[in-house]
Amino acid sequence: MSANAIPELEGHHSGRAFSFYPPILNIEHNEWRLRETTWSEILVHNTKADMEIWVPRRFLSAVSQVDEPVMIVGLSRELEYTAGILRPHERRIISMPKGPSSPEPVADEAIPTPAMAYGVRLGDAGESKMALYIIGGILAVIFVVYGVVSYSRGDRVEYQVVLQEDLGFTAADDYYAVVRKLGPPANDHWKEGKDLQYRALAYPDRHFTVILMGTEQKNALYIGAMNDNWKPVHSVKHAGHGDTRSLLEGLKKF
Repeated sequence: MSANAIPELEGHHSGRAFSFYPPILNIEHNEWRLRETTWSEILVHNTKADMEIWVPRRFLSAVSQVDEPVMIVGLSRELEYTAGILRPHERRIISMPKGPSSPEPVADEAIPTPAMAYGVRLGDAGESKMALYIIGGILAVIFVVYGVVSYSRGDRVEYQVVLQEDLGFTAADDYYAVVRKLGPPANDHWKEGKDLQYRALAYPDRHFTVILMGTEQKNALYIGAMNDNWKPVHSVKHAGHGDTRSLLEGLKKF
């Protein structure tokens, strides 16, 4: 309150209660009455706490025009009452300690990448040697297994041409049925036996030879096919003989 407003407050010296705004800190009840004035201070009395304090005039601001339900006396600053002394309240700002500075990001290309070998990650020198031992052990096992299998078979591993298509012939197909499907053979050989006769239709581009069998050349029927190594690659069911594979395996090349 300015100096010109002091008479307005002194007019309530008769005992009219008022409140400070903002309230004085550390004093629970905010209801006062004016007791005495000087050129620099006013003495006020708390109606509930039964205490008196001197308030410097420089902290007074203004008196409210409306005094219902209570008159308000403004304070230019927030005040606090501590150890019998009225003084301006200072709000302390606690500075938070700074956290550790974050390290600068490292570029992806600067990060060393462990090498890979056969799905095994090679890190430091020890890990690299261990990975090589593992790979060497795997290769050694493969060679040992290969050797055991070859030895147990007692012969060399042979790679033979295998038919990549189903010939689709039956024991009822004759020479003309074969030619209609495969075309004319490159070679046509006839072999006479004691009771049966055999006809070999060679298709070298297909890597097999079609075999026909019958009592006469004109009624010879399909019994299977042989590959380039004269091994059966296709056989059929033959009336009275079961599967023709046994016939093919016993047939000498001609």
